[in-house]
Amino acid sequence: MIGSARVRLSGWQQAAVALGSAVGALVDPRRADLIAALGETTGKLAFEKVLERMKRSQEGKAILLERPRIISANVGHAWDLPENTFGAAYAKFMGSRNFSPDDRPPVRFLDTEELAYVAMRAREVHDFWHTLFDLPANLLGESALKVIEFQQMHLPMCFMSVIGGSARFNSKQRSLFFEHYLPWALRAGMNCTDLMCIYYERHFDEDLDVVRRKWGIIPAPPLAAKV
Repeated sequence: MIGSARVRLSGWQQAAVALGSAVGALVDPRRADLIAALGETTGKLAFEKVLERMKRSQEGKAILLERPRIISANVGHAWDLPENTFGAAYAKFMGSRNFSPDDRPPVRFLDTEELAYVAMRAREVHDFWHTLFDLPANLLGESALKVIEFQQMHLPMCFMSVIGGSARFNSKQRSLFFEHYLPWALRAGMNCTDLMCIYYERHFDEDLDVVRRKWGIIPAPPLAAKV
């Protein structure tokens, strides 16, 4: 659960956790728990601003009131939806990569239930954004999505992830990212609606192209899957 594992930290303890998580994530970018800890210990102000935006949005307020969780028990019906729908596209993305919506680490280092939920929601909608922007879950795709996430939420962790990801690019990836994906991601992040204020689960049965147009989503250039 969101609140069961939470730990209250002093200022210096937060700084220590942030530094240790940043170093650990650079050494092993697969450590989702370290990336999550870095996001929480450096992102309180950013999450507070997201929370305020959600409170001013009709769908955002509904999300905060109902606090839906993106877990298998709640989104499993997406696998049964027609192929053209947003929900089916999400299910295809998850199934083709053998991902589970239940694999997200809990929120531990934010001190209110509301902020903890916003952080958890941001973590859980990540795969929806992969689906909507048509980005693969490889190094190039994740780095491009972090640019959009930074524009949407202004989380320092997202900026640091882009820096860390680009440092691991080979020459071909570096060229593709800076010539194609970075300009696209900057444009896509500015043009789309406030993605944290969408109650995605209510739109599963809608046509994927329709929701992309409705939310101002510009799909990624079709090169990342080849790298």
